[in-house]
Amino acid sequence: MSNALVVGGTSGIGLATARRLRDRGATVHVVGRNKERLAAIDPDLVGHQADGADRAAIAAVAETIGTIDWLVVTLSGAEGMGPIATLDLDTLRRAFDAKFWGHATTVQAVLPHLAPTGSITLVSAITARTGMPGTAGLAAINGAVESLVKPLAVELAPIRVNGVSPGLVDTPWWDGMPADAKQEYFEQTAAVLPARHVATADDIADVVVVAATNVNLTGTVIEADGGARLVSLG
Repeated sequence: MSNALVVGGTSGIGLATARRLRDRGATVHVVGRNKERLAAIDPDLVGHQADGADRAAIAAVAETIGTIDWLVVTLSGAEGMGPIATLDLDTLRRAFDAKFWGHATTVQAVLPHLAPTGSITLVSAITARTGMPGTAGLAAINGAVESLVKPLAVELAPIRVNGVSPGLVDTPWWDGMPADAKQEYFEQTAAVLPARHVATADDIADVVVVAATNVNLTGTVIEADGGARLVSLG
């Protein structure tokens, strides 16, 4: 039986991915910082409370699992957005710590426990590939995450390394927006997207599972954005 570790897996894309990997027969371990969210995950998922940016804590989790076949890192944060002229750079540094450094730290901590035929899948965002005003900070963070994929795919071979770049996804990331405003924004955006569809967490999880499990896929960032990179959303 395969072992999967999903870091940042207590909600949204991470939790949906954990469920998909479980349905493939894997024993799935989920790491999250929030004790209440961990307590609420499916009982057949194995929860671990740890911060993805804490190398010692993640290494300790990996040690308890043993050999890990599929590592998926879906760490994210709610900070880093805004016009560059007024963007608080301390906030941007904090956002880098949460996402980019969280991804890099997790990979380094888990690497000694990865199976030689295993995989690493990182989750960025399409802001790294678009020109949407107000997203320079997010673009820098997600671009940094994506920049890890190709060199690590060569450096760590035969371990496979891939990324998934989602666009607009209906996840708890948007919970800070009033429900009516969120619905209006989603409807307006869906009308512009070539796919005419705002993704669900399950939509993106399907792509993450392909990246993690397809033995012929490495060094690739899959754009699962509904075509957002092809149009102007500004």
